[in-house]
Amino acid sequence: MSEEIKNTTENVESFAELLENSIITIHTGEKVVGTVTHVGATEIQLDLGTKHAGYISADDYSDNSSLKLDEVVKVGDEIECIVVKVSDVEGTVTLSKKRLDAVKGWEIVEQAAENHETVEGYVSEENKGGLVVSVNGVRVFVPASMTGVPKGQPLTDMLKKTVKLKITEMNRGRRRIIGSIRDVNAEARKAAAAAVWAEIEVGKVYEGTVKSLTSYGAFIDIGGVDGMCHITELGWGRYKTPADVVSVGDKLTVRVINLDTEKKKISLSCKDPAQNPWTLFVGQYAVGSVAEVTVNKLMPFGAFAEIIPGVDGLIHISQIADRRIGRPGEVLSEGQKVEAKIINIDEENHKVSLSIRALLENADEADEADAE
Repeated sequence: MSEEIKNTTENVESFAELLENSIITIHTGEKVVGTVTHVGATEIQLDLGTKHAGYISADDYSDNSSLKLDEVVKVGDEIECIVVKVSDVEGTVTLSKKRLDAVKGWEIVEQAAENHETVEGYVSEENKGGLVVSVNGVRVFVPASMTGVPKGQPLTDMLKKTVKLKITEMNRGRRRIIGSIRDVNAEARKAAAAAVWAEIEVGKVYEGTVKSLTSYGAFIDIGGVDGMCHITELGWGRYKTPADVVSVGDKLTVRVINLDTEKKKISLSCKDPAQNPWTLFVGQYAVGSVAEVTVNKLMPFGAFAEIIPGVDGLIHISQIADRRIGRPGEVLSEGQKVEAKIINIDEENHKVSLSIRALLENADEADEADAE
């Protein structure tokens, strides 16, 4: 008998609870907490503990259009949100987590502005004057001049990316907030520069990025500090302009060859010591060796010819032919390939003397020997 009374009491309490829930009213603008009962591709369904079923669309969940609901929400999660619309006829409530986040976000953004703190946001759109960044659900406008993107370059590449920024201006009455990505980048670059200068030394190797080109070389960012790589240090070859070798944005391995800590100047080199043409030359040739060379410049006193890329030798006018000539152009032309004998190597000054005449004389001597 007591068990029957107990069951009856529980049923009465359950009925009373259901009755109370059925008459609970929800109003637009009210904050509520719901438990997720279903997660779809475009919306979430929540149990609000009332006769109404709550729904949050993907657009009302977050500003991040690339976000996938089933990756961030699961059944059983509790979500705090704001009531947007109540339909007693359909028994549904339209909810928004994004709007509540924006309310909370204002407080976070205001505090960050007061304390000059860095905040993180998602670049949601591009407009005529700059970018709109969602920071904790709050729309922050970043003028083009404060994005850190060079003038004239498109801002499109920053869309749908997470960025860090500073709040530079805030007007709650007009609901206007302005931020700067450039300021954060500048602070980060300043800190990186200090770290570079603290440990930089001649001979140290860095991975750098070409920032700009001049007529005489390239400025290369080595992690917060720009160094100058003269055109003669861009490679072992001979180049007319830096653009013949590198382009803005190229990633290069560079070596510090000179420092001026007072003037904050760094000289860099892209040359790989292992590929030094002179080292390669002396490892392959010696006095007496014969090489096929390419004439690259005619002078009154002789001709310069490339033995290997980066190493030239001089064929003196007296060594061009087995007869007396008035000028090198009588026998040779630029671009012509000829065989020449190495008759001298000046290791200290990296100079090589070549002779075509020596090979001609050797050929004549061989012919005479055969005739005898």
